[in-house]
Amino acid sequence: MVPLGIRPTNDFAFLRTFGSPENKVALMSLLNAILKLPDPITDVQIENPYNYQEFLEDKLSILDIRATDLRGWIFNVEMQVSVVADLTQRLAYYACDLYADQLRCGDPYRELKPVFTICLIEGKMSSGETKVHHEFRFTDLESGRTLQNTPEIHILELGWYNLSESDLASASELERWIFWLLHAHEYDFESLQRLFPQAPFVQATDTIDRIAKITKDKDMYDAREKLLRDKRWIIQSSIKQGLEQGLEQGLEQGRREGREEGQQLGLKIGVDLGLLFGQIKSFQKLLGLEQTTQEELMAMDLAELKVFASDLENQVLRNLRDSKQ
Repeated sequence: MVPLGIRPTNDFAFLRTFGSPENKVALMSLLNAILKLPDPITDVQIENPYNYQEFLEDKLSILDIRATDLRGWIFNVEMQVSVVADLTQRLAYYACDLYADQLRCGDPYRELKPVFTICLIEGKMSSGETKVHHEFRFTDLESGRTLQNTPEIHILELGWYNLSESDLASASELERWIFWLLHAHEYDFESLQRLFPQAPFVQATDTIDRIAKITKDKDMYDAREKLLRDKRWIIQSSIKQGLEQGLEQGLEQGRREGREEGQQLGLKIGVDLGLLFGQIKSFQKLLGLEQTTQEELMAMDLAELKVFASDLENQVLRNLRDSKQ
């Protein structure tokens, strides 16, 4: 049998699977598996349901799923195929933004409902810790007391997951979902139905099977895959160039300091600056822009360099999007 070949971690496939109103059983199962709430979610309303035309017009958006349950609790879920700059700060910002956006002028604070922001990362966010699921709350470090009905952030590093097919029978619901997300594309439809016969998984498997068969959805999936590959290539190339330049500049600055402490500091500063310099010059080359001189870059502070690099990256991605239309 031919494998489906549709990776559920592709953000279009993820949105199609869990962000369609007809698939809310699958979404509730995934949410309950991740959050393990004392009172499980029994129904949800998807606030930003999948819309083909909106996705077609803005392929560069971050594809998140926003839903509320019968209690008014708010859930925001997104899939990331790689760790992007300032990811944790962005997650914290949007969790707080969703929380604050509940109130209008004059509304009492007691009306605020908890917000759960969930980010699934296909790879790894950190190199030292092998934990898959990280949970962040407003908690006092000394007493362990947690503020209730406030934002929570859940980050799942799927790259640390190593369960095999033979372990599925005794696996938890979350472990089964992670296996399905990472490996469903390797199986044919009948094998997935046999491995995951429960209703939420059947619903999810039916969806990726339809993506594989429906020309419009398959074309969109393929376009998203290409865009993500291009983005990874751009970032990896920029990082490689930046590290090479940063090492050279850091060592040079360290030698000028003439002390061991100066060498270490110079290397660290040089790597950070050189990484940004390399990204900026790579993006400018891709865009056919005049290269900013080394002197001009050195005159900018770190924050200005980060904004400059981010703006150029967005221009490159917009060009990639426009070339596909």
